[in-house]
Formats: sequence, structure tokens, C-alpha cells
Amino acid sequence: MTNNFNFYSPTEVVFGKDTHRETGRYIRKYGGTKILIVYGSERVFKNGLMDEITDSIKKEELTYEFLGGVVPNPHLSKVYQGIELGKRMQADFLLAVGGGSVIDTAKAIAYGLAEPDKDVWTLFEHTRTAQKCFPVASVLTIAAAGSETSMGAVITNEKTKEKRAYDDNLSRPKFAVMNPELTLSLSDYQTESGCVDIMMHTMERYFTNGGNMEITDSIAEGLLRTVMANAKILHNNPQNYDARAEIMWAGSLAHNNLTGCGNDGGDFATHMLEHEIGGMFDVTHGAGLAAIWPSWARYVYQSALPRFVRFAVNVMQIKPEGSDEETALKGIAAMEDFYHAVQMPVNMSELGIHPTDEQLHEMAVRASKACGGSKGSAKVLCQDDMEKIYRMAL
Repeated sequence: MTNNFNFYSPTEVVFGKDTHRETGRYIRKYGGTKILIVYGSERVFKNGLMDEITDSIKKEELTYEFLGGVVPNPHLSKVYQGIELGKRMQADFLLAVGGGSVIDTAKAIAYGLAEPDKDVWTLFEHTRTAQKCFPVASVLTIAAAGSETSMGAVITNEKTKEKRAYDDNLSRPKFAVMNPELTLSLSDYQTESGCVDIMMHTMERYFTNGGNMEITDSIAEGLLRTVMANAKILHNNPQNYDARAEIMWAGSLAHNNLTGCGNDGGDFATHMLEHEIGGMFDVTHGAGLAAIWPSWARYVYQSALPRFVRFAVNVMQIKPEGSDEETALKGIAAMEDFYHAVQMPVNMSELGIHPTDEQLHEMAVRASKACGGSKGSAKVLCQDDMEKIYRMAL
């Protein structure tokens, strides 16, 4: 049965070649005058991208300062640094130039600047709810997280090794500049990790036991097939602009909640499990998702068998021969084959980590705590379930 839903996606998307040269005009459109530009590596200066962006900002007679050094699994300490810099410069607009980690950092800074008397980490601890947020926008340089149009942000407290998410429509970006050309220099590992993340944002909403819509399922299945096909193209031909464009647009559609309309909100246990892997071992998020998903799928598939059968047939192109259980398991195995085809891991050993028994237990405890004791829709998981999945994924 279809669930009631609200669909809210207010971000203006500016898509195509050379669109980053229009950034300043869009900042002015949305009221920015003093911009804190957040970025990751110095690559955005070396390749000339940042100069082109700031030229467009200068053209609009706006002022700006930089905050660089954002890393994957972005750190809380960088957020605090950005809040202090934003206060000193009296920033009124955040521009992220980068991927999900940079955008999430900008969102967290925007929360902190809007409520400067409160610790922004308490949002990610879920001990309070944000009341305000400064405006955020992005120039996207990697297709993966979907943060450029989503309500979510994920930050890692590097002192406690906790990786936590906070979702709130207040932080939805005002606009997203999406030029696929800016992703042409990415490594294959970054590209394919991004493709996995995009797929997982869709799959988390797909594998549910709480009602679905045929149109939503069809969109999700088409998105997954498209990402898989173009991920293989980019693995062999990384300079293919059209494939980059398909992947970039899919990244936003996968996480603006379009593929969750009418269901029960989705499963998202795989993301919760990966957050603890990322928090403890600082692995690339998409690769971590690939490493944990097959074990999660084999643990839960019998509790959502019709969904796994549909996935196997409509996404993985498995002929429904034999029992439903056999078809479902063939679908999971076919996804593992896809991961290997684009050199993604299917377990933690292939990911390059070897957690101890104590670390596996600690991750399960933290994952359970982070989600309030249980998580999941395909199958509700508690702490013991989570630890079993971690052990299966060794």
C-alpha cells in the first residue's frame, strides 16, 4: 500500500558545461554578499577552477574568504574552524566547491553560524533540532553523495571516532552548479566509489517492507541500471562526458528523496553500518558500502523476499528460474559481480581492513546507539544482528 508523502526539493540545479562560470550571479540571486568558500584539496586552485569561480564572484562585487583542507569523512574540528572564520568575516553565505564531504562541512558550518550560542555537534548527536541555517550552495566536483540537493549532512568527530548524520530541510542548498566536465580528472577509484554511493542511496529506499509505488520503483530501477551501465563505461573510458553527465544527474536524483516517494522512509541500515566502519577506519564511503552490502543483503533477504526477487529480475536481469529464494540470491551474487567489475570490494578484507573481535563489537554497539537501538525496514536490526553482519563481512 502506498504511504502518504511530502516531496520537497527546492534546490535550483544549474547543469552543463561551463556553468561554474555563472556561480557569482547565482550567489547574488540568493542574497549572498560575504561568502565563505569551503573546499578540500589544492587541486581546485591548480586546475584553475577556483580562479574561474572567484572571477564570477568578483564580477558581482561580492567578497569572499577561503576555508580549505576538508577531508573525506569530514572532521568536526574543520567545522568548528569554519564557524570561527565565518564569525570573524561576518559571512552570510556558504559556497562548497567539491563533493559530499565539502558540502556537508559547509552545511554544518551554516548551522553553527546561524545558532552561534549552541554546539553544532549536538545536532549530530540528536539531542536538539536546528532552528536556523545560513544559506548554502555548491559547485560539484564529484558525483556521489547527492548532498548538493539533499537535506542531509554527515560529520565525523575525529576525537571519539563517531560518524554521524543530521537531516533537516533547513540545509537544502539554494543552488547546485553541476558541470560534468569538473569530474573528468577523478581517479577510477573515486568515480566508482561515487557510483556505489549513488546506487546505495536508491537501494536503501528500495528494499523496504512498508509499502511502495510502481512509479517510484520504476524510477529507482531505471536509475540503478543507468548508473551500473555508465559506471562500466567510465571504468574503461574515464573521459566520456555523456557518461559523466548521466552519473552526476543520477547522484542528485538518488538522494533528493524522489526514489523514496510512497514508501516507509527506507531501510538505511547499510549506511548506519558503514558509518561505523568509516568512523573507525577512515575508509572511502562508497567502497565501505560495497564491502558491507552483500553481507547485509544475505542476512535480511528472506524478510523482504519479494523485493529482492524484483531487484534480481528488474535490475540485475536475472531470469526467474527456480525458487524465489534462488532468484534473490542470484541477484545478490550478480551485484557482487558488478562491484568486482568496477574494482569495488565486497567484504572488509577486500576493503583492506581487518577488524578485531573487539572492534567488531564496538562498531555494533555504536551503530545501535546511533540509531536509537534498532534500524531497518527490509528487516529491523538490533545490536546482535549488526554484529553478525559485520562478522559475515570479514
